Amino acid sequence: MSNVLLIIPRYDVTKSNKKDYSYQSPVGLGYICATLRKEEYKVDCLNLNHSDKGLAELIHGALKKRKYDFVCTGHLGVGYPVIEKIINAVKSYNPNQAVIVGGPIISSEPEFMAENLKFDFGVVGEGEVTIIELLDFIKKNKDVSKVKGIVYKGKSGKIIRTSPRERIEDLDTIPFPDYSDFGLNEKMDNMYSIDSLYGTMDHPRTYFMIGSRGCPFQCTFCYQSLGQKYKTRSVKNIIKELEFAIDKYRANSFHMYDDLFSVNKERLYDFCKEVKKLNKRRNVNLRWVCSLWVSTVDEELLKFLKDSGCTGICFGFESYSKKVLKSMKKSITPEQIDNAMKACMKVHMPIIANFIFGDVTETKETAKETLDYWKEHCNDQAKLFFIHAYPGSEIYNHCIRKGLIKDKLDFIRNKIPHTFFMNMTDKMTDKEFEDLKKEIYRLKVKHGNYVVPFKVKKTDKKDVYNLSVKCPFCKQTSTHKNNYFSNRFFYRFHVHCRNCGMRYHLVSKVYKFTMDHYVELDFFRRNYLEYRGMLLRKKI
Repeated sequence: MSNVLLIIPRYDVTKSNKKDYSYQSPVGLGYICATLRKEEYKVDCLNLNHSDKGLAELIHGALKKRKYDFVCTGHLGVGYPVIEKIINAVKSYNPNQAVIVGGPIISSEPEFMAENLKFDFGVVGEGEVTIIELLDFIKKNKDVSKVKGIVYKGKSGKIIRTSPRERIEDLDTIPFPDYSDFGLNEKMDNMYSIDSLYGTMDHPRTYFMIGSRGCPFQCTFCYQSLGQKYKTRSVKNIIKELEFAIDKYRANSFHMYDDLFSVNKERLYDFCKEVKKLNKRRNVNLRWVCSLWVSTVDEELLKFLKDSGCTGICFGFESYSKKVLKSMKKSITPEQIDNAMKACMKVHMPIIANFIFGDVTETKETAKETLDYWKEHCNDQAKLFFIHAYPGSEIYNHCIRKGLIKDKLDFIRNKIPHTFFMNMTDKMTDKEFEDLKKEIYRLKVKHGNYVVPFKVKKTDKKDVYNLSVKCPFCKQTSTHKNNYFSNRFFYRFHVHCRNCGMRYHLVSKVYKFTMDHYVELDFFRRNYLEYRGMLLRKKI
């Protein structure tokens, strides 16, 4: 039996070495853990998020306890600084320790990552079949170049990428994610009601899961590590995992973590019916959130979703300009966005949506189209962001071709965090782009709903408060219990009214002051965030 150490990386580098339970569950690593254990590998798990010790100290401590044949980890495309430090920590303890890395960080730029990170093997695409075959080949000293779906540096120093691994045809054959040693119960014990995804509950215990893989669309700002071939699990299989989550983790809510839960209305109706049956059978009242395509949504479906416990839908609006939507390859129209928005508002279905600016074809005029719609119709229910050039995406490759990204390593290691906005447009000057940023900040302040609670009551738990507040939309008063924040004088949360479903910002008086003077303070804020980010990345 081979021993494997599975490392769950830190996901929020801004918290440095502090314990953090706010990350979204690492579903991919959960699947890998389950797959390895099914094949009788001895798997130990090290969750770096649940300790306030230094990363290297934690990893060295784990490696001292047992001799491992393999160390495995993975991350999203933005996780380069963390993965680099994990690998370096492992190799500093034992240079010969085999390290295997997977996830979007590898799939987005396989050869580049193999050249710059000191892992032994990278897994490209779906990992369940590949990891078992790879470990078997290594143990038997067989030619690993015959293993599909991997990337590595050969003995000569040449980067070798093998032929692609075929997609898993039947997702129901994959074992449910195994989080038993990830500290999931500890994470759930530290969930609070202030999160925008499950803020309709005072004491959420939210289980993250996926019902599909891949995405049929080709959005230019997105990188699909699993490709365009869209595959779904059966409704029966998803419900079975939900029952497991209720029994194992006392889950009372769940988040369908798919990029797109379903493009098929009948499947959505079937799923809602089965969730209602599950609630009745197990005497529970599950709340849930999912991501949908705007063209799928209508008033009838929303009512059905809501009746089954759905308390929020994530949408990718992205732009209200036909020109920009076409450039982004979004396959939606402004009219569909408007219909989805109006339908959600009519049935009081909370939404989590974004408009993002800075596409290649963005101009002052297209940005104005989106901002005018946002001001008139969104009531601050959709966030305003700028596009980021994530590795592997079409717009990332555009930036490389155009010379906007001159040093890929520096960009991936230091520039991807959300404090860095780059003018990727063909038509806007840098000054016009900076003016757009200032205008968006100004509109956020003017049209954002920043509400100061009229009562803040300390509970018997450290840094946990009950907040009484009046909704700026329906004017109903409600108390949000079980809210965690370390500084009661400076906080901001996006919450949904539990009466009308509308979204607004719950803020302290000091934070309200900073928003009232956002533009004047922006120079200091952005410089502070940039230097703070640089310092914290060094402390990971």
